[in-house]
Amino acid sequence: MAAKQDTDNSTSINKFISDTGYCSRREADKLIVAGRVQINNRNARLGDRVKLSDTVVVDGSIMKAPKKEKLVYLALNKPIGITTTTEQHVRGNIIDFVNFPKRIFPIGRLDKDSEGLIFLTNDGDIVNKILRAGNKHEKEYIVRVNKPIDTAFIQKMSGGLTIMNERTLPCKVSATGRQTFRIILTQGLNRQIRRMCESLDYAVTSLQRVRIMNIKLDKLASGKWRYLSEPEITTLLDSVEASEANEQHVVKSSTPKTKKAELPDPKKEKLTVQKKPAPKPVDPGKKPKKSSFKEYRRNKR
Repeated sequence: MAAKQDTDNSTSINKFISDTGYCSRREADKLIVAGRVQINNRNARLGDRVKLSDTVVVDGSIMKAPKKEKLVYLALNKPIGITTTTEQHVRGNIIDFVNFPKRIFPIGRLDKDSEGLIFLTNDGDIVNKILRAGNKHEKEYIVRVNKPIDTAFIQKMSGGLTIMNERTLPCKVSATGRQTFRIILTQGLNRQIRRMCESLDYAVTSLQRVRIMNIKLDKLASGKWRYLSEPEITTLLDSVEASEANEQHVVKSSTPKTKKAELPDPKKEKLTVQKKPAPKPVDPGKKPKKSSFKEYRRNKR
């Protein structure tokens, strides 16, 4: 087991697990937090790094050194009833359903009661880039609800709604029928579209994702998958790299510069002279106390 990644021949534990094709980095982090990953017979911690001599075990299975195998990118038209999880003990999980000969994992989620386009891959580096909300990658859906929609519904959905104590981002919404509409999101909150509709007293009766970024579902039959074409992969990778670079530029340019502390200029500072308070008048006919005789004589002068 091992990986030669950095100059010290070590790699982060979540990247190592991801590179084996076991799961994405995000899922690897969850496994680590849950105590299901061990390095040399001790529980792994987030941020740990592993070297050639280390042994990594996930759920009792030793992780073999990742090989530079060909990266695969699949598009699946997920049917209703399939659960988007890599946990193969879950009945109807997406991994068993696809039954791909290499270990792959889904990018993002699609509810069990929803259908449509979802990606699967063994490229652990691309997952977070696609899912990161700041990159504003579009996902398009066709939705049917339980009663007729109107202009007010479209305006409220597109303007943003509060669900789970969070305001959804503005999005593109257009009616496609009496009870159907098209919606394009750039974020992916848990069951977001369903919760948005519920907040307006509507219930979703069907939901299909038809596009992710530049990849369209088109005529791919329900339950079938296909390889992404070379042009699709090139555009996809270019898009995530461009958005990644742009996000880093925004973060860097928005970081406020630390101002040097300004020292006072003695030439500009006005010296403040404190005047002594005027002495209190003393009654000449009154004999001063011994303890204050010196002060008495000073005041008399």
